[in-house]
Amino acid sequence: MVSQITRGIKISVSTSFEGTYFKNYRIQFAFSYEITIENQSKDSVQLNTRHWEIYDSLNDIEIVDGEGVIGKKPVLKPGETHSYSSGCLLTSPFGAMRGYFSMINFTTTRAFRVIVPTFRLSAPFALN
Repeated sequence: MVSQITRGIKISVSTSFEGTYFKNYRIQFAFSYEITIENQSKDSVQLNTRHWEIYDSLNDIEIVDGEGVIGKKPVLKPGETHSYSSGCLLTSPFGAMRGYFSMINFTTTRAFRVIVPTFRLSAPFALN
């Protein structure tokens, strides 16, 4: 598990290898990840958008931007957490993801970015 705190918002990520699949006549390596967002600040905040950089050891970087996370724009009061699970497919057994969430602070009405630390995606059978 990796964690990072930005402006009082703690992001923790754990990953898991889910298996291999064939898609479009190519083998794909499936990974899941769980993200926990913990508001350790004294202000209420809302997650509005996400930005991902997905690194696949055999391909270029894929950039993914979107509204909220899994269809939600969670509001977190001080001390609250929000967890969700998602996943991605890679063309190799190794990769990584990193990114940020764009959030708004309800007290100051200012937008800010919360860094999602780089987390590795690796199939256990490919490791020594």
